[in-house]
Amino acid sequence: MEAEILIIDDDRELGEMLSEFLAPDHFSLRACTSGEDGLIALQDGRYDLLILDIMLPGMNGIEVLKQVRQSNDLPVIMLTARGDDVDRILGLEFGADDYLSKPFNPRELLARIKAILRRAGPTPTNKDRLQVGGLILDLRSRQVTAGTETLRLTGTEFELLHCLLRSPGEVVTRDVLSREALGRGLLPYDRSIDTHISNLRRKLENAGLQSPRIQNQRGIGYRMLVDAEGSH
Repeated sequence: MEAEILIIDDDRELGEMLSEFLAPDHFSLRACTSGEDGLIALQDGRYDLLILDIMLPGMNGIEVLKQVRQSNDLPVIMLTARGDDVDRILGLEFGADDYLSKPFNPRELLARIKAILRRAGPTPTNKDRLQVGGLILDLRSRQVTAGTETLRLTGTEFELLHCLLRSPGEVVTRDVLSREALGRGLLPYDRSIDTHISNLRRKLENAGLQSPRIQNQRGIGYRMLVDAEGSH
């Protein structure tokens, strides 16, 4: 079955090239050249992934991403200018799952797409439900409940939480988290995991969750800290 991808980028030639490149791997690509047109296209809800350029005429990619995240958990890969750390960080903070800097190798984009869609699919497991303290993670429905509140998480945030909850109290390195949540090893000077963790921590705190909580192990990674009576 084909996966349907939407790309929002004003570079028409890029859209045509990617459409041809992705077709042999059973990805159907539709291209929109403005944020406004892209948001209209997303309304039918048929897409499996969004590729979104930061630099768009009119409504820029960050504004598009903000609107997408108000009602949609669709996986998003941002395209940013090489070396533009501010745009990259903003994209991650507002809920992008991953990013690529232009110009990029189409094979790298294909690898990122496959990794994200693989994570978003059914997860074969003998334990479909993890509960630690006041936090419940359901792998079958891919829902997370903190107390009585259902959290809205991106696919990357869900995978990070899953990785941490599998070993509560143990430190998980940033490289392992990157491989689990992004499908790739940690890149030099890459702060993507830290930004995703910051977003995840904020959502847990906003839900009023006291235990478990995410603790930073400086220079190493993160662990899910659980109160003495908090684990199940």
